[in-house]
Amino acid sequence: MTGPAVTGPFALGAALAGREQAGLLRNRIATDGASGGRLRVAGREYLNFSANDYLGLVDHGAIKAAFQEGVDRYGTGAGASPLVTGYSGAHQQLEETLAEWLGVEAVLLFNCGFSANQAVLKALLGKAHLLWQDKLNHASLQEMGSQLPCKMKRFAHNDMAALERQLEPNRGLIVSEGVFSMDGDQAPWRALATLAAQSGNWLMIDDAHGLGVLGPEGRGTLAAQGVTPASVHIQMGTFGKALGVAGAFVGGSRELVAYLVNFARHYVYSTHMPAAQACAVSKSIELVRAADEARAHLGQLIVRFRQGAKDQGWQLGASDTPIQPLLVGESRATLQLAERLRDRGVWVSAIRPPTVPVGTARLRITLSAAHREQDVDRLLDALGVCPAATTVGEACHG
Repeated sequence: MTGPAVTGPFALGAALAGREQAGLLRNRIATDGASGGRLRVAGREYLNFSANDYLGLVDHGAIKAAFQEGVDRYGTGAGASPLVTGYSGAHQQLEETLAEWLGVEAVLLFNCGFSANQAVLKALLGKAHLLWQDKLNHASLQEMGSQLPCKMKRFAHNDMAALERQLEPNRGLIVSEGVFSMDGDQAPWRALATLAAQSGNWLMIDDAHGLGVLGPEGRGTLAAQGVTPASVHIQMGTFGKALGVAGAFVGGSRELVAYLVNFARHYVYSTHMPAAQACAVSKSIELVRAADEARAHLGQLIVRFRQGAKDQGWQLGASDTPIQPLLVGESRATLQLAERLRDRGVWVSAIRPPTVPVGTARLRITLSAAHREQDVDRLLDALGVCPAATTVGEACHG
């Protein structure tokens, strides 16, 4: 059945055709489930190197049991916003657990990292303020920054000298990521904290991809780099990556959290996450804190993949985290490489503009503690020697 012809002020078809012609059209693929570093699509099993399930917890029995127990006690939904009747003892317990784990005074829960990031910027920044952002920050941060009445200044990726030249004393907020989602590298948080303190500005970390993976007990990028939580005014993290569930949080001072409860519209006017979900996240944190062996195994897999890919002539980003960007360059070539891997039973996502800058299309390969050494070897075998490499070790450019 076809719908009515689309007419009027919005050229939807032309926009989609332009994306398709440029090799940038996005389409969804329904999966049959994922666990243990595997993915099932249309009845076929693939090795999954596209998920953010860094510790392999998505299908963990104890987390599923905690979720089910939460459903039995609280039901399937919160039923209201947190300031009406949607805030439960399970939410409160999770906030207290997070605050103790991460060394902050208080925590506020959000439905997702996108809304958490945007809620903070919108609630804090007015016309009199300035916002400084790394050019590779997540779209949630960049988008909200462009819409605010304050002036946003973007500094070159991880360039502290460039940031220092831009800074003005006591004017606003510096925001960067712990682990950058498309590049896998880390921001220099000791230097950022120093610049924030010297200039009298606040500092915020988006640690969606560092939480659970880095640092003692998986406390994230700040702990891994030896930066005290008190030197970073705002911490944001998510539960849908290494923790294997869903949702997000913002942590900081009690005053900050009280302010957000009153002024963060994304929090005030949204139905809260289900209490059962909070129960599952609390159990996940318990497992993550005790997952040193899994993190060590993951580290070994990262080293194994990087060495193998370099030996085959592929160009990788400068990352020592589970996010391993294999740089191709041209969008269609990247899609073709992803399709070749899929034909060989390996699922890797092709990342193209506008998610990444033009000319930097890549395979975003993500490793998990659920993978085995032979899984990494199979990925490397499926990749093969880079066609553009004429000698071993020469970088492959698409």
